[in-house]
Amino acid sequence: MNMPLALISAVVVLTLSACALPDKPERPTVFDFGPGALQSAAANRMAPLPPIALADPQAAGPLESTNIWYRLGYANARELRPYTQSRWAVPPTQLVRQRLREALGQRRTVVSGNDPAAIGRMGEGRATDPWPMLLRVELEEFSQVFDSPANSQASLRLHATLTQPGPMGERLVAQRTVQLQRPAPTADATGAVAGLAEATDAAVADIVQWLATVR
Repeated sequence: MNMPLALISAVVVLTLSACALPDKPERPTVFDFGPGALQSAAANRMAPLPPIALADPQAAGPLESTNIWYRLGYANARELRPYTQSRWAVPPTQLVRQRLREALGQRRTVVSGNDPAAIGRMGEGRATDPWPMLLRVELEEFSQVFDSPANSQASLRLHATLTQPGPMGERLVAQRTVQLQRPAPTADATGAVAGLAEATDAAVADIVQWLATVR
């Protein structure tokens, strides 16, 4: 029996529709700051500095996510826009913490600022300021800012607070705000990551140098 013309037409339409189905969405590209130092740093001959407690860095709102953010400075710099096909492996605060811990650990013992018991144990036997100072960092800006469609900068701003914990509470020791920009080599997420990694290393170096002068 011959197949009715209407049925043949329906089969053809369904076949063509199936062929036209879009491919599966691509997975977002995932970025971090790289593996870090692949070899142990040479022994530092400078005298070690006092231990320090490092709290987990904090961030407000969008910076708590894994989105890679950018701003169109030439259109509306107040609007944060995410790259839809790229993201961080972890929130930026964790990337900053990793870099800070690595840099501070070259000349200090670094403990978690989220563990009061560990901080207290480190102070046993010390006559003055028995607990190590506590460093808190708040990430306030971490984005790529476009001055034009082809030109952009990685923009970072963080606020650091250093306190001296003790049995009766914390005493404020010093505060510092670091704000800087680094060129993004390309006008895309890859450029944003490269620029923000460089900006983070510069900010961490600034904080480490500042802490070395605080007594």
